[in-house]
Amino acid sequence: MAKKDEVFDHSPCPDNPGWHRWDLKDETIFNGAVMGKLITRKEGDFCRLRMFPERRHLNLQEVIHGAVTQSLIDISLFTAMHTLGSGNAGPSVTLEISTQFVGAGKGDRPLDAVTEIMRETGKLAFIRGTVVQEDETVAAFSGIVRKFTPR
Repeated sequence: MAKKDEVFDHSPCPDNPGWHRWDLKDETIFNGAVMGKLITRKEGDFCRLRMFPERRHLNLQEVIHGAVTQSLIDISLFTAMHTLGSGNAGPSVTLEISTQFVGAGKGDRPLDAVTEIMRETGKLAFIRGTVVQEDETVAAFSGIVRKFTPR
C-alpha cells in the first residue's frame, strides 16, 4: 500500500490563492472520478472544503443530487481531521453521519462544506458542520470518524 504522502496532493492551488488542493493522485478513485476538483482552506477554527458542481452532479430537478452533497460531507470529515486535527486522516473510516437537508444546492455555484472538530481522542473524531452556497444553507451535519494506526 502506498504511503499517505504518495497518494494525496495537498499543494497550494494556483488557480485559487489561499486554497490547497484536496486530490488523490489517482483520479480514477472516487474523489476525482465522481466529485471532480476539490479545494480546501483553514478559516480559524473551521475548515472549508469546496467542490465545483458540474451537470453530472445534478438530479432530474436540476439541483445538486443529495448523494453528491452527502459525499462532500463524508470527504469533509477527513479534510477537517487533516487540516484542524491530528492530521492522520488517511487510515480512518466513517462510523456515522447524521445529515439534515434544509435546501437545494444549485449547479451554477461552488458548494462548500464548512466543518469544525468538536472533540478528537486517540481513536475518534467528532465533527460537525454545514454545507453552504454563499449565504444559503443546503445541509447541516455531524459525523464520527474512527482512526486507525497505520501498520
